[in-house]
Amino acid sequence: MTEKSILLEKDERGVASVTLNNPEKHNAFDEHVIAELTDIFAGLAEDTSIKAMVLRSNGRNFSAGADLDWMKRMADYSHTENVRDANALADMLHKLNYLPMPTIARVQGAAMGGGAGLVCCCDIAIASDKASFAFSEARLGLLPATISPYVLQSIGAQAARRYFLTAERFDAKRALLLGMVSEVLEESQLDEEIERLIKTILTNSSEAVQAAKTLINDVENKPVTTKLMQMTSESIAEIRASEEGKEGLAAFLEKRDPAWIKS
Repeated sequence: MTEKSILLEKDERGVASVTLNNPEKHNAFDEHVIAELTDIFAGLAEDTSIKAMVLRSNGRNFSAGADLDWMKRMADYSHTENVRDANALADMLHKLNYLPMPTIARVQGAAMGGGAGLVCCCDIAIASDKASFAFSEARLGLLPATISPYVLQSIGAQAARRYFLTAERFDAKRALLLGMVSEVLEESQLDEEIERLIKTILTNSSEAVQAAKTLINDVENKPVTTKLMQMTSESIAEIRASEEGKEGLAAFLEKRDPAWIKS
């Protein structure tokens, strides 16, 4: 390809856009795209100027998942090569899922297999009413293995029992019911809604937002033990004593905007 398969843009507000840019192949990915995404997500994780990230794609479809040519090559891989290949995908998904800033997926058209996995790794997903989804691996004699931790976090084990086993396609309305996407809109409305969400996020303390993401990961599915309660108490104590915590409370009491909101 002459054009880049992944586009990265950052605006003056600290909002990054990562765009899958291979519409001719429905934004399917191979080992090269996975490596590029891994590097981009790793870089964003270290960039303290980034306050939010939008994952989007060009063309009719969000992502068809694994590229057919890549799958043909995988058929001749040894067990060791297959494990190495799967580890690379797992690492990319992990980096996306645990990015410190809020992440928003903009989904149009089809999100299949690993493409649906990308959606589940994002904090918020806004989908077109024409979007469709499938965990289609079983049709190919494969497993949605590396995406499974994030899919189960998103839709739960019971829904995964159905859609992993049937590999059937479901629409955006069903994805909304499952909790996989946050909102379903006409495609012409997606960017407007994402911009509204970004503006809302930017009115919050970025330090508190990032701490909230960490808190969710630390608390999810954990029993409420003395250790967990102590951890949550330590978390609120630390944020109260932080510079942004003090500024936020002072701004609230003084009925003014906090310093992190730029006019």
